[in-house]
Amino acid sequence: MSNAVLKSVLAARSVSKRFPGVLALQNVDLDIYAGQVNAILGENGAGKSTLMKILSGVYTEYEGTLLLDGEPVRFTGPRHAQDLGIAIIHQELNLIPHLTVAENIFLGREPLTRLGFIDYRKMADDTRALLQKLNSDIHSHSAVENLRVGQQQIVEIAKSLSLNARIIIMDEPTSAISEHEVDILFGLIKSLKADGVAIVYITHKLDELDKIADAITIFRDGQYITSGPSSEFTQEDIIRSMVGRDMDDFFVKDIVSIGAEVLQIENLSLKHPARENDYLLKDISFHVKKGEVLGIFGLMGAGRTELFDCIFGVYGNAHTGSIYIDGSKISIENPQQAIDAGIGYVHEDRKSAGLIIEMSVAENISLADIQQIEKCGFLSCQAEQNLAQDYIQQLKIKTPGTTQAVEKLSGGNQQKVVIAKWLATHPRILFLDEPTRGVDVGAKNEIYKLISELAGKGLGIIMVSSELPEVLAISDRILVMSEGQLNGEFTPSQATEENLLCAAIPKSIETQKQEIA
Repeated sequence: MSNAVLKSVLAARSVSKRFPGVLALQNVDLDIYAGQVNAILGENGAGKSTLMKILSGVYTEYEGTLLLDGEPVRFTGPRHAQDLGIAIIHQELNLIPHLTVAENIFLGREPLTRLGFIDYRKMADDTRALLQKLNSDIHSHSAVENLRVGQQQIVEIAKSLSLNARIIIMDEPTSAISEHEVDILFGLIKSLKADGVAIVYITHKLDELDKIADAITIFRDGQYITSGPSSEFTQEDIIRSMVGRDMDDFFVKDIVSIGAEVLQIENLSLKHPARENDYLLKDISFHVKKGEVLGIFGLMGAGRTELFDCIFGVYGNAHTGSIYIDGSKISIENPQQAIDAGIGYVHEDRKSAGLIIEMSVAENISLADIQQIEKCGFLSCQAEQNLAQDYIQQLKIKTPGTTQAVEKLSGGNQQKVVIAKWLATHPRILFLDEPTRGVDVGAKNEIYKLISELAGKGLGIIMVSSELPEVLAISDRILVMSEGQLNGEFTPSQATEENLLCAAIPKSIETQKQEIA
């Protein structure tokens, strides 16, 4: 179906948005059509999320015009946009940690009894119905702070569905959910599209486009570049339009000299805190050498993040097993001991565990090693600024300056600030947990190059990723985890997507598949 016969339900005309020192959007036009998945693509900092926040009422100050059903409209806030049928699922999760799943989904719209009290039973029933649509087993009474990042993403999606919106904006909705949950979401999107709902879909995962996108619009540096039916674009066309250069310029891993063993883990085990005789991690042994990039792949729930947390001292002394650095056995019972031992840890959730987003770029970069900017017992603002400026240049962080609040940066640049924070501690071993989550292809390429450069300087790097092409491209060796255990080790010549997935599938599921076959 062509755009000529589709109804434009929401449009932007000559929209511009300025922040201090940054022109985030410049004279942007966009049409969103009913019954269609409208994919919005661009590098981090291209202006995608800024435009979506204007379309959903988050940003109310801007230049230009919005049209809803052909009529000019100016939202006074998110609630106004919601009342007119527009919902947004933010890339950075927008949930209140200490409230329950049900309370988050119906926050500000709680069902009431005839006496005017909150009807908690109806709220729980409606929440269960929404989660069942998503085939999720999340309990409606669970506190959001106790959920994994992927589960929190499901709650955000359920919250959007509860609004019965005519237009749903999805900003990186699959960035932290499992493959099974992605399949459910795509089925739901197709159902919503059949009901005439307009879907605006922002993603950096280009392989998703063939599955769900009807139309593609590409932005670069805050400007509209091109748009059209998805069938008219090849992946090479998309990347060229997004980044302004050819695929030939993209990452090729440098060959570096692998040195002596820098980290060795022997028989690491961690009991499950709630289930007796069950383990989060069991009998894990591996090593990494100087200059080596060790990739770790596994499905959601395999224990990858728990492995990093355990070694980094997050669980205190609850684990058993041994940790050796440079051949010497050490005890790590808290994160400070891990930092002192030369370990840096880029966490998968940069918003809650990597940054203090209200603080400046400089303050965040110096946060993990305050001592290096101390002079006579006081913090030196000049030393802090100099430190930050060095890493802004090295990592090509796009920011108006060192004093810019991190919350004002794009997701990709926020991730670079997290990496800079840990590089500032001068680690010998660097843990990278989903280092390119929510990051566009251009920024991914820069991070890959950075990883390769750091390995070339002798760092031992361990990288967890859910993206198979990423693991295959960057790793010198690959470990596969399943249900808290190591289930395979592969050299580059042995590693294929099929082999890694086969090793990652829990045995019970694999057995079921064999029985079905």
